[in-house]
Amino acid sequence: MKTDKSSKIDHLITQLDLGEHIEQFKSFFSREHSLYIEGDQELHFKYIKSLDTLEFKSPPKVADFFEIRNHLKKHGVLNFEQIFEIVKVVRYFRYFKHRELDGLIGEWMSKFDIPVKFTEVEKYFTQNGGFEENLDETLFGLSARIKEHQNDMSGSLKRMMSSSKLAGYLVDTQVHFLNNEECLLVRGGFNHVLKGAVIGRSTGGFFYVAPDSILKSREKIRYIKQEREAIFYEYAKEFSAKLSELQPFINFIDKEFTKFDNYQARVLFAKSKNLQLIKSKNDSKIILEGFKHPALHNAKAISVDFSKNILMITGVNAGGKTMLLKSILASAFMAKYIIPMSLDENKSHVGSFKSVLAIIDDPQNVKNDISTFAGRMQEFSKIFTEKNALVGVDEIELGTDSDEAAALFKVILDDLIKRNQKVVVTTHHKRLAALMADRDDVELMAAIYDEEQRKPTYEFMQGIIGKSYAFETASRYGISNHIVNEAKVVYGDNSEKLSLLIERGSQLERELKQKHKKVDERLEGLRLKELKLQEMQEANQKELDEQKSALKRSYDVAISEAKNAAKAGDTKAIHRAMSKANNKLPPKEEALSMQKDVAFSVGDSVKYHSSRGVIVSMKGEKEAMIEMDGMKVRVKTKHLRHTQNNIPKPQTNVKVSVEKRAGLKCDLHGMRADEACEVLDKFLNDALINGWDEVIVYHGIGTGKLSYAVKNFLAAHPSVKAFGDAPQHLGGFGAKIVSL
Repeated sequence: MKTDKSSKIDHLITQLDLGEHIEQFKSFFSREHSLYIEGDQELHFKYIKSLDTLEFKSPPKVADFFEIRNHLKKHGVLNFEQIFEIVKVVRYFRYFKHRELDGLIGEWMSKFDIPVKFTEVEKYFTQNGGFEENLDETLFGLSARIKEHQNDMSGSLKRMMSSSKLAGYLVDTQVHFLNNEECLLVRGGFNHVLKGAVIGRSTGGFFYVAPDSILKSREKIRYIKQEREAIFYEYAKEFSAKLSELQPFINFIDKEFTKFDNYQARVLFAKSKNLQLIKSKNDSKIILEGFKHPALHNAKAISVDFSKNILMITGVNAGGKTMLLKSILASAFMAKYIIPMSLDENKSHVGSFKSVLAIIDDPQNVKNDISTFAGRMQEFSKIFTEKNALVGVDEIELGTDSDEAAALFKVILDDLIKRNQKVVVTTHHKRLAALMADRDDVELMAAIYDEEQRKPTYEFMQGIIGKSYAFETASRYGISNHIVNEAKVVYGDNSEKLSLLIERGSQLERELKQKHKKVDERLEGLRLKELKLQEMQEANQKELDEQKSALKRSYDVAISEAKNAAKAGDTKAIHRAMSKANNKLPPKEEALSMQKDVAFSVGDSVKYHSSRGVIVSMKGEKEAMIEMDGMKVRVKTKHLRHTQNNIPKPQTNVKVSVEKRAGLKCDLHGMRADEACEVLDKFLNDALINGWDEVIVYHGIGTGKLSYAVKNFLAAHPSVKAFGDAPQHLGGFGAKIVSL
């Protein structure tokens, strides 16, 4: 028996033309459920979206466990069909467990631990629910005896039909079944040639006779089947006893399967019809983009922004106003129950409402002696008792004088706004629309009429009051022109002018919309071009990065060769290795651009990559011999740059010596921080060129300023791999061991 609440929901579904859609959705359930999923809707939606990412087979049809659980509570005996219902659920969950899924669904399925005692029951059932008789020798033997008797019966009947004694009495040579008994159809006078029981007569006056041999075999089969049933009952008692001990497990899988069934039905239904899954948000806004009502075939997608309290829909007759109202209410209803629908899920937004109400039908009732308007007032009175409701009112002015209704419904809508109710209204009351138009919490929307085609477009435009086009609609549906023209005269010039102004406003709005559409299309085209260019840029950058990485690897190899040559003391090998390494690097654009009109001469201070030196000789304009830290190298002038300051810097007393344990040694005692950093930079470059892997730097303790500057410089230097305080015998806190 349906509750009052479920009856109201069914009535709403009918009002919103969602009946067929909901029935199709319900067909995906494995067993009957209510539309609403009890519990945390946010959590339910997460599970549904997670399940939506998987491909899986639908669960089998399963009976409700209510009677099964009651039987087990009372320690009753379940039949095999009831036991198999539990087996089906467990086997389906095992199917998911064996897939070893990740994420939310995987975590959920990991909770299903199937008891060993249950597997002892499950093994006796085939995939189709039959009993595995092979596991019991007695049952196997009884089944073999039944088959033997059935074969005897078949052979006996064949022999009788081929017997010469019976040939004259047989009406036909086939086995007949009457009341589930095998028999022969014979003529009268068969008694002296065939012993058996007459179990019926044909319309032609012939006799259906069951031969004695068949009756005896059938009686034996009945006795064997009784034996089998007794054994089956013992198994049923044994299985029921084991399942009684597993009631917590059965209750758990029953509850979890109900939840899973709700999830899978929504996912598989959405996939079957290419629908989207969205849920209600925690507000009252309704923004629909690309929504299609499921009752409409080849429906036009609608877009509407209903963020305010009242949405008033006006405009042409038969232009889709009522269907727009139903679409808004239907979207809220389906989002509330997470029922798949057709819309752009990324751009749409549907708020949450405690209830959805539709005042659509004509409430006039002759039996109750109630008028249309009185019925409407009854329905409106119920709205004031609702909280957090979405209400749709079709033809709000139905059943009363338009001028009085405009004033009345204006006040009613004002009060509903104060109560924070959400109301969608369709109306032909231009006066009512005009009265409500100046409010910030009222949204206007008009159905659009195509002047050229002289028919509705079934499109809508926000922010305007639409014209009803009653005269045009009458002409379209067969009313003669002279009647329509006479009606226009009666309507009056002033009213016609008002309609023309409204019409002109709609036309301008339509033209503006078309222009906006063209602009949007151009913007979308530019956006796509921008995305394409961005993709090309990213691809080119990726290729460039790969090439740079390859060159860097080659450079590192060449530098390693140069270090090895430096350690061996082979000057020529050093020059070759350094030249090879520098040739691996791509030329710097800045450096190349500076060399176009630059001349060099002997004695010029120059920079060769990261090293500084002085030109000691020239070979034409393209080659020069430079001296760097006591080492001469012949290079191309295109790789040289003039240093900004050619004045030789004053010599600083720097002690550089070789120690067996620490390698090169640099003494910075008594220097300023900036001076010490410059000396240290040159020292480290010299060490790298000469192939040293470890050096020691002396800075002393003093005030700590020089120590702090050296520490920061070493931390920022790209060639320093590591550094730390020296051992006590090498200076302790007053020195640093540097690894290169």
